[in-house]
Amino acid sequence: MTGPGENHLRPGIVTLGHVPVSRFVLGGNPFSGYSHQNLERSREMTDWYTMDRVKETYRQAERAGVTTHIGRGDHFIMRALREYWNEGGGLTWVCQTCPDVGSIERGVRNAVEGGAKCCFIHGGEMDCRVASGDTEPVHDGIKMIRDHGMPAGVAGHSTKTIRWAADNLDVDFFMASHYNPEDRSWCPIASGGEELYLEEDRDAMGALIQELPKPTIHYKVLAAGRNEPKAAFDYVAGVYRPGDVVCVGIFTKDAPDMIQRDVDLLETALRARGK
Repeated sequence: MTGPGENHLRPGIVTLGHVPVSRFVLGGNPFSGYSHQNLERSREMTDWYTMDRVKETYRQAERAGVTTHIGRGDHFIMRALREYWNEGGGLTWVCQTCPDVGSIERGVRNAVEGGAKCCFIHGGEMDCRVASGDTEPVHDGIKMIRDHGMPAGVAGHSTKTIRWAADNLDVDFFMASHYNPEDRSWCPIASGGEELYLEEDRDAMGALIQELPKPTIHYKVLAAGRNEPKAAFDYVAGVYRPGDVVCVGIFTKDAPDMIQRDVDLLETALRARGK
């Protein structure tokens, strides 16, 4: 555990549309038991992250200078955030639409009703819709997000998805996975099989990010815990552009000070490159 009085770095602040966010963002997959490793690990995360532990992780993020959380627009995350805000918390919520609770429209409504400041369409659903050509609901979803005054974005694991979005959508930000671990071209989304984290996929997405016209949220940068953190953040620093954001899921059972460790690693890597 990190002791008091030690010197630590704090993440810089950038903007998504008109909304200020920390360039290190707290991800939400572990809170909902999405380990992207195996069933036992996912269950361990679900068991660990009670409502109280989620809220304590939010508070730890704030103490590390993190101002922003990316979380699913589901009832568990909405309840956790509401309790945390009612207790004086100040994290900004960037909402990910959630196919588990319904349509893109339902996800956007949850973002609005739950107090999100930005909203983006779920990466797995985007991969499916782009692969199948069923993209009209995506256009409608972006318009709905904007109509409610929020910056709008889309996520994706495949370079084909992100390239399609850049060519066909007017968004405020992209959310690009460094890896494309499984086939999400089937709709509805089928997952749960073996996931592959290939360097060639990461390199292809890193190159594409350099071409994108708006800020990008980099995610799955640690390959769901498979990559050594310092090496992973050094790679991120090489493809990061000023104004981009880095999203990292945290499992405090493994290390209670994991948030601060990761912030220090990211900021050290970025500052070494003058970013």
